[in-house]
Amino acid sequence: MKGQELRKGWTDFWTARDHTPVPSAGLIPLHPSAPMFTNSGMMPFVPYFIGEEQVPWRPPRASSVQRCVRAGGKHNDLDAIGRSPRHLSFFEMLGNFSFGDYFKPDAIRWAWEFSTEVLGLDGERIWVTCHVDDDEAVALWVDEIGFPRERIQLLDKDNFWEMGDTGPCGPSSELFWDFGADWGPDGGPANPAAENRYVEYWNLVFQQYFRQPDGSLEPLRSKNIDTGAGLERMLGVTIGSADVFATDELRELVAAAETATKVKLGDGAESDVALKLLADHARTMTFLVNDGVVPSNEERGYVLRRIIRRAIRFAYLLGVEDPITPVLAQRTIDLMGDAYPEVVGNAAGIVDILGREEAGFRRTLKGGLVILDNALTSVQEGGELPGTVAFQLHDTHGFPLEVTREIVEGRGFGVDQAGFDAAMATQKQQSAAKAKKGSIAVGDEAEAFQAVLDQHGTTDFVGREEFDTEATVLAVVPGVDDLVSVFLDRSPFYAESGGQVGDTGTIGGPQGGGDVIDTQQALPGLHRHILRLTAGTIEVGEVVTAAIDTERRDAIRRNHTGTHLLHYALREVLGGHVKQQGSYVGPDRLRFDFSHYEPVSSEQIARIEDLVNADVLANTPVRHFETTKAEAVELGAIAFFGEKYGDIVRVLEAGPHSTELCGGTHVRRTGDIGPMKIVSESSIGSNLRRLEAISGTGPITRIRREEAELAAVADRIGVPQAELLDGIDKRLAELRDLRAEVKSLRSKLASGGASDLAGQAVDGIVVARVDGLVRDDLRSLGVAVRDQPGVRAVVLIGAPEGGGVALVSAAAKDSGLDAGGLIADAARAVGGGGGKNPDLAVAGGRDPSRIDEALDLARVAAGIS
Repeated sequence: MKGQELRKGWTDFWTARDHTPVPSAGLIPLHPSAPMFTNSGMMPFVPYFIGEEQVPWRPPRASSVQRCVRAGGKHNDLDAIGRSPRHLSFFEMLGNFSFGDYFKPDAIRWAWEFSTEVLGLDGERIWVTCHVDDDEAVALWVDEIGFPRERIQLLDKDNFWEMGDTGPCGPSSELFWDFGADWGPDGGPANPAAENRYVEYWNLVFQQYFRQPDGSLEPLRSKNIDTGAGLERMLGVTIGSADVFATDELRELVAAAETATKVKLGDGAESDVALKLLADHARTMTFLVNDGVVPSNEERGYVLRRIIRRAIRFAYLLGVEDPITPVLAQRTIDLMGDAYPEVVGNAAGIVDILGREEAGFRRTLKGGLVILDNALTSVQEGGELPGTVAFQLHDTHGFPLEVTREIVEGRGFGVDQAGFDAAMATQKQQSAAKAKKGSIAVGDEAEAFQAVLDQHGTTDFVGREEFDTEATVLAVVPGVDDLVSVFLDRSPFYAESGGQVGDTGTIGGPQGGGDVIDTQQALPGLHRHILRLTAGTIEVGEVVTAAIDTERRDAIRRNHTGTHLLHYALREVLGGHVKQQGSYVGPDRLRFDFSHYEPVSSEQIARIEDLVNADVLANTPVRHFETTKAEAVELGAIAFFGEKYGDIVRVLEAGPHSTELCGGTHVRRTGDIGPMKIVSESSIGSNLRRLEAISGTGPITRIRREEAELAAVADRIGVPQAELLDGIDKRLAELRDLRAEVKSLRSKLASGGASDLAGQAVDGIVVARVDGLVRDDLRSLGVAVRDQPGVRAVVLIGAPEGGGVALVSAAAKDSGLDAGGLIADAARAVGGGGGKNPDLAVAGGRDPSRIDEALDLARVAAGIS
């Protein structure tokens, strides 16, 4: 089978058995308990399995083909990729799910039917494992399916699935395919030495218990089915190969890597690893970027950056100098675009992000490798790269330690980890010492901030009650130009977090002061006031007055509370699946990113605006208070994406409909928000949308600007503003008539000049330069010249209005000449290409300075030079 065949076969099989096909969710999971990436087929269904949400399908059954990534954390297969025949960082998980509906008998029977009837597998080569205590499953396989008991093996931990320390769990039954003696010893799946021979291709999980906090198991009243079948492994079974890189789509990506590297699979063990790694990483980086992850030095972005850099490094070591990640991404999109159309729509952005990241890392890689090569010349064979060199590469050149390690280990060396750690510790000690002396270098800011936190603790934020206050200066850290970072014992300035920008304002003391241009969290709870000094100095220990820009704060508060009303309205109009995925709250606008699978229509936007503004007009109180996280959950508070919460949290009740966790600053009544207007809606990735909106005086300012623009348009058209649409329609009709008249006049002019050009014919062939005509008019002139008596063919080349080059060639049918051939070389000369029609060819180019050269080439092609 091929990948797309299996995807369709899987969906069709379960649809026929009353399962609702659910599209793949993105790789960024939404549930608070989820890991960094979606790494299993069941992850999007967690809210239904644990009872947080009602199952929306009737009957309560679903199937899916879910894209997954395992990279980072405990599910990290990166080091095995390319070396193992079955490990991947990106894979697709086929799943069928029952939420309190059917259970073991149907799950086992249908798994057998799909394996033997749809896939057409030989049942004699299938093995099964069950949990040691699951006699029911064993009996179903033997008595209902007729499966041989001798090919059923009982295992303990390997056949018991748990969601976590507490929660739904249960035994599982796994199906394995025996690839034969060429792939390892016998003994069945229970033999650890035979893992490459007996490959698990389907896992049936029977959720029948609930693990209590004390470790005991309680039977579930509603039992569930959660199965997972790796698409790539299942494809391998159908083609008789335990190597997933032999399956059709991965094989094509290996071929793309071969083309890009000019290295063939089989040329060597290490180059084989590189080619397979490139094929795997091509899919991982393409889909991570598609789903909204961007390369960075934090969390998901860091994992993506590492994957991209590993691919680049392996390609670099194979001698590839040209960018390779955009090429591999485009091939991935070509291969998988039918299954995942969203990557086609996002192709340009994916290729651009990867290309930029690769360009930057290649510069880092080039400089770092020079240092690395020089250092390794003095290391004995099998020895270790000095830790000081590894630290220099990391600290000065941005060369990740893991990249250094992979490179040197690939050459038979090691890395002095202890030396690296010692160099890192020394740098931190030196930075801390400088901080105590008050002499802090710009590059040591992080260490200085940590020293402030260690010595003084967190900042007392008083900005919910006070907009200006007296405070003591704890530390002043020099920055670039005339900027300094000021740390106070208490502050009214909100530090940027939760999507809300930091406050601005002023800090002034007895010896000077300046403007606070931003407030950030240097470390959790430690407010960093970035100050531009305007007079004198700010000294440690002095008492200063810290005052925020209140008008700016008010605008930010309006937008922030408005964001919460917007979230409520989105869920009300679009559905409960909408979850906040990121936000920006500033004084001028708000941005809200959320999970949704299609564009929001103009009608839906109007309904969302109406709901928000109805709550604004109701002018109900806004309650913002601290409570325990448990109590907040009982109140139904929704947590915002990307935020980490402690045991004590702040809850925002914005009117009667919105209750969410939020530590930002907010208005006191919904009416304080003012009118809200959504100004844009767009896609930022698979199943991720973005709204931008304005509130308060923003909509009024926008209305005034648009009214002024409409008045200006009406004035220019010469109609009253109330008649603007009719006036525009009238002017457009007049414009169409004038264009038609111009076209007619140009055609007549061209026909009038045709006889003059025909008089320049040499052996019945006209080659001439005609500037100033657009391509269509030049084409009409060419046809008119060709139709003149005695003309066999014509080539016209010129610089049209608007730039570039236009070329036209026309040949009489009985001339024996090829119009396309007459201008082929000429078109290339001006940096273009185009028409190959033998009777009438039209082409374009970019370089008008070479038109005369192109005319000479046309004469040569016509034989009249």
